[in-house]
Amino acid sequence: MALVEHSKILEFLELVGRLKHIKRTGWVICDINDCETIAGHMYRMGLMTFLLTDENNPTKLDRFRCLQIALVHDLAECIVGDLTPHCGVPPDEKHRREAEAMKKIAELTGIAGDKMFDLYMEYENQSSPEAKFAKDLDRYDMILQAFEYEKRENSPKLLEEFFTGTYGKFDHPFIQDLVKELYRQREEFEKKTLVQTSSA
Repeated sequence: MALVEHSKILEFLELVGRLKHIKRTGWVICDINDCETIAGHMYRMGLMTFLLTDENNPTKLDRFRCLQIALVHDLAECIVGDLTPHCGVPPDEKHRREAEAMKKIAELTGIAGDKMFDLYMEYENQSSPEAKFAKDLDRYDMILQAFEYEKRENSPKLLEEFFTGTYGKFDHPFIQDLVKELYRQREEFEKKTLVQTSSA
């Protein structure tokens, strides 16, 4: 029995290992070279949960739960890929495929898988303050990454659609403050680039 269980765990680890190599669809569509992978996105989201402190976490969010949700929220993509609205898959079908993939993943790891599936559904249904915070992290990491690409390419507003699509959708005060700072730096970058361009 133990050998069977261990072989399933190995299968699970190989499946999720794919996330280290699958590039995020949004960047691929925008022709961004050397773009991030799904695992890279989840990793930075996970690290952001450590930034919650007594000062910026007045509602006492469970930091460990936020971390767990961040690490499982895109897990299904190791099977179904990173489906975006540009992929032509209706939202209901996307959710169905992802839930099915998560069930398969859960079956490989027993009780641990049940826990991952529950956390995934919590995120999908946005049914807890921690799930809502993870959604903020998901959106924030995306616009931060977009800004990093704009700076790398020296192209202000290159990825404006990602900012437009998330504008006003951040709920947690701490993340709202980080968004304001990101917007400030992005505006500064745009002005600086315009000055350089006009004086060239």
